[in-house]
Amino acid sequence: MRRLRRESRRQVVYDLLLWAVLGIFVAAMGPDPFQDPAAFGIVTVPRIGLASVAVLVGRRWPLAALMLLLPLGPWRFSEGFATVDLSWLLPRRGVKILPLLGSSPFIMWYAYLSGRRLAAIWPALVAFCLISVVGVSVVLAQGADLALWVSMVTGLLGTYVVPYLLGLLRRRLLHQRTQARLSGEAQARLRERARIARDMHDSLGHDLALIAVRAAGLELAAGLDQAHVKAAGELRLAAADATERLRQIIGLLREDSDVAPLSPVDEDVAELVRRARDSGMPVTLDLAPGPVPGLAHAVVQEALTNAAKHAPGAAVTVRIAPGRVTVRNGRPRGRSTALPGGLGLAGLRERVRLAGGTLTAGPVGDGFELDVTIPLKGEEDPHGSGGNRRPGARRSGHD
Repeated sequence: MRRLRRESRRQVVYDLLLWAVLGIFVAAMGPDPFQDPAAFGIVTVPRIGLASVAVLVGRRWPLAALMLLLPLGPWRFSEGFATVDLSWLLPRRGVKILPLLGSSPFIMWYAYLSGRRLAAIWPALVAFCLISVVGVSVVLAQGADLALWVSMVTGLLGTYVVPYLLGLLRRRLLHQRTQARLSGEAQARLRERARIARDMHDSLGHDLALIAVRAAGLELAAGLDQAHVKAAGELRLAAADATERLRQIIGLLREDSDVAPLSPVDEDVAELVRRARDSGMPVTLDLAPGPVPGLAHAVVQEALTNAAKHAPGAAVTVRIAPGRVTVRNGRPRGRSTALPGGLGLAGLRERVRLAGGTLTAGPVGDGFELDVTIPLKGEEDPHGSGGNRRPGARRSGHD
């Protein structure tokens, strides 16, 4: 009984209205209760009982309601949706096409609901086979005239098959729409995770590299006892290991959507260089007059991170001009703790490509140089990495 319970008052009202209208149509199909009360009680009252049960179970089991309304099916072939002339094929001229009775719209509705709600097709096939057997029996009982066969077949198609197929099509379309929505939501979640992971790779990787630089400075500082020197060395190695684990976990992310960066808000290139210099890295910034490329912050951040990992203690020169960013480091003074095959540079190359620029990187002399050119039309950073603010042309050197 719980399964027959309606979920809301609106469903109760709708089903009561459906029961009332269906009862009126069923009563109109039978004998007149005032002229022939006995026939009305024998024929119409059981039909109304079947219709009542069909409405009761039809919301949850529409196929069961369809079978309960089987005695009210299109078996009266004297009335139809249309009358056609088939004298070229049959002895009779007036042949009824798609017999329609008062109960036909309700049967069509439950056939539609069966296709709309049933996940499996085989119960509907079994039901349609039974309905076809009833239709064939009615035709045989009435003489098996060819016109009756035409009326019966069109009645089965129009009353049962076509509404069921429309419901099935509706269910498939809604399923595809739901799958597309869920797929879009899943892709959006993946893109958001990729955006956050990308900025974590850029910002946290850079900060971990600066921590390693500070630890290396402490390791080489004079006046420390052996225990402190050992602790500073272990800190430097731990920071380098954490950087590599971060790189391995995040990997190469290739997304070209805009995202709010996780680096300090409104941080420009000059501030980025200052933070690196305060951590002990010898950095020189050469900022030429003109607009700063949108990718300048991301390029300089990746270059300084790589210099701190692969060339600890090396002097770094950063040159920024309209449409071009160059970062070059000299000979390293310490041993690199980074593993080869990092993904940060490959990710930066992709971001530069999406902005319409080119990236070249490789050894130059006794150091390494990263050179990025960006056309004016592609100066905006496609990932919102920052660096569009220009504090003013200036040249700063290592203190």
